[in-house]
Amino acid sequence: MLRTHSCGELRSSHINEVVTLSGWVQTIRDKGGLIWIDIRDRYGLTQLVVEDEGEKTAQIIETARKLGREFVIQAKGTVIARNAANPNIPTGEIEIRLEELSILNESLTPPFKIEDETDGGEDLRMRYRYLDIRRNDVREKLVLRHKVAQAVRSYLSEQEFIEVETPVLIKSTPEGARDFLVPSRMNEGQFYALPQSPQTFKQLLMVGGMDRYFQIVKCFRDEDLRADRQPEFTQIDCEMAFVERDDILNIFEEMMKYLFKNLRNYELPAFPHMEYADAMRFYGSDKPDTRFEMKFVELNEVAQNKGFKVFDDAEAVLGICAEGCASYTRKQLDELTNWVKRPQIGAKGLVYVKCNEDGTFKSSVDKFFDQEALAAWAEKAGAKAGDLLLVLSGELDTVRKQLGELRLEMGERLGLRDRNVFSPLWVVNFPLLEKDEETGHYHAMHHPFTSALKEDAELVKTEPWKARANAYDMVINGVEVGGGSIRIHDKGDQSQMFDALGFTKEEAQAQFGFLLDAFQYGAPPHGGIAFGFDRLCALFGGVDSIRDFIAFPKNTSGRDVMIDAPSPVNNDQLKDLGIKLK
Repeated sequence: MLRTHSCGELRSSHINEVVTLSGWVQTIRDKGGLIWIDIRDRYGLTQLVVEDEGEKTAQIIETARKLGREFVIQAKGTVIARNAANPNIPTGEIEIRLEELSILNESLTPPFKIEDETDGGEDLRMRYRYLDIRRNDVREKLVLRHKVAQAVRSYLSEQEFIEVETPVLIKSTPEGARDFLVPSRMNEGQFYALPQSPQTFKQLLMVGGMDRYFQIVKCFRDEDLRADRQPEFTQIDCEMAFVERDDILNIFEEMMKYLFKNLRNYELPAFPHMEYADAMRFYGSDKPDTRFEMKFVELNEVAQNKGFKVFDDAEAVLGICAEGCASYTRKQLDELTNWVKRPQIGAKGLVYVKCNEDGTFKSSVDKFFDQEALAAWAEKAGAKAGDLLLVLSGELDTVRKQLGELRLEMGERLGLRDRNVFSPLWVVNFPLLEKDEETGHYHAMHHPFTSALKEDAELVKTEPWKARANAYDMVINGVEVGGGSIRIHDKGDQSQMFDALGFTKEEAQAQFGFLLDAFQYGAPPHGGIAFGFDRLCALFGGVDSIRDFIAFPKNTSGRDVMIDAPSPVNNDQLKDLGIKLK
């Protein structure tokens, strides 16, 4: 070993010990007769010191003056008490009096500071990600990711789950997002796909009798990117046989409590269950942030047919009550109006009603609504003196989405979205199918292997768009951290679902014949769930972007700017694959 201790390990109890450290040079301070060097590794930082004592230390002094930032060095010396302790670092009570110093490797001057407060922009740091990883902030996030993975494996192993690896080169299927395709050299003109999830394989494992499976697995989707989406991402993928929905919810609710207790020392409360229909009705989202109330109130009954065409022509008039915000100035209200008019939100305007302390009302539509009418709005919304009503109108689904975004923005502005408070819930009973507005066709809201609720099973045969799925999402603080369902395990029922989705018998057999065949050999009732591992790490780390928790992430264009991928390949490789570029 090139070191006896790490750079974050030594304390006052080690004084007078002779130690050897290896790491990177953080800083050098040369005061002539004294030179201090901060040496850093992944565990911390330790101060080295050498005093000019003539011939005795000449070689060390000479070597020290050759050092630059990020040089890799080995230092041997005696642990001594520091004259002026540094309470900001764990090793701040000691330093190492150097007896030997050697350079293991030199370094170019890095393009940005390897410090907590770096001067490097994101693009630059992604290009030199191997340097960025040396920073405490990035290192700590990767360590947290490791701890989450270890805790997941520990919990699930205790629950008798078995980790099984499933194939990475699989078959392309038409459902879901776009596949990444991999051409086959040995089967010219044919392609593998990289898995969007191990869905069918984990169901086949249930048929195979592996009744409790999990895998921390890479998945791939060729989608447009954003802060919480990457072309390759990691799932905690789980499946159980001989279970009903509540069995799965209980196991994984307890897993999440276990993770929060062990990783954050935070006691999660019990997870309430919320119907999908109620989530949309009260929050305009299937992943509501329930750290604060501010539920939607329907105002059609009291706001329409009063001569205000914007409301009279709308399918829905919805509002939220912002407590204590009647004091908002005209400037603040104009700012909110402009905020909802942004293309990302798309509202045409915003109506407000101030509930004044004296019992009167002031609104942006006083021309159309008198005090009595506005009082009816306030009563409907449960608004009291000092509160502010914010109202949007339009097509129901659109206005729900817009008001949901405004609700979250108001929660942020009012400090109601505390990152150190966690509010979990299960959203249940999603629609089985959803309509693609562009094509008019229905597709599975989760995936085509999701079963309907027992009470809606007959609807799958007659009116499948009305059926509810036996599906569930785990939501924490407005983030969908996991989702799953009870699966179809009968060949006839699965064929019926493919019919509802518009598959011909031939298409269903060509795409999923292996699964239909397997169901004929004693498939048990089963269900499962998958958690977004990167997203879960970001939640524990208190940030929005999952890129911070991925060692080598892609940028928003799906590129790895460090290795310059994707990149062209030479014609010989393409020829081997039978591919010709135009």
